[in-house]
Amino acid sequence: MSTLDVNVTVGQLVAERPRAARTLERLGIDYCCGGRRPLAEACAERGLEARAVLDAVAADENAGNGEERNWAEAALDELCDHIEATHHAFLREELPRLSALIAKVASVHGEREPDLQTLAGVFRDFCMELESHMAKEEQVLFPIIRQLEYASSLPRFHCGSVNNPIRVMEFEHDSAGTALARMRGLTRDYTPTPEACNSYRAMLDGLAVLEKDMHQHIHKENNILFPRASALEARLARQA
Repeated sequence: MSTLDVNVTVGQLVAERPRAARTLERLGIDYCCGGRRPLAEACAERGLEARAVLDAVAADENAGNGEERNWAEAALDELCDHIEATHHAFLREELPRLSALIAKVASVHGEREPDLQTLAGVFRDFCMELESHMAKEEQVLFPIIRQLEYASSLPRFHCGSVNNPIRVMEFEHDSAGTALARMRGLTRDYTPTPEACNSYRAMLDGLAVLEKDMHQHIHKENNILFPRASALEARLARQA
């Protein structure tokens, strides 16, 4: 594990120190889609001092009980299995529930709060894109990554290289990140209005939980799984 350095990328920081995700979430620093940015740059954008953020990371790490798995040390097929069983399973259960809840809240409160009608449309598109995204990962990209892990020589893929579907997935991650940011904005950082009913509050809570899970999900792919798969393919190519 590297020492805490302000020049580390945000994604590498969380890959090496999983508990750092909690600190960065709290401070509003993007470590998934923005994971390739140096920490100092990401902190400056938020008006934060990078060294103070690293001190907070260290404090949170020392206070923790170490329950976070360091997925940077896992086998690639194990990480693929984990993403499917944890994050994809969560989405397949949570997206229909939230869709119904958002539609209900928008129908009741949408006339008074037009942003809720917009939220419903953004979430509908978000769900459609994620359903297609997960299918492509499970049916195309993850099988390629598993094949690479157990190959003794460079396999031939119908897509040419693992980097081609990876680029598509990263583009779709950026789209999902944009949608999440828009939903946060439309709900005033998931803050209920004084007259918000229980369904409204449950919707906001669900969106906040969804955002946190998506950040972890995208981080594990963009900053751990994808770079390691790309490096493995390059290594097999050099051996050919």
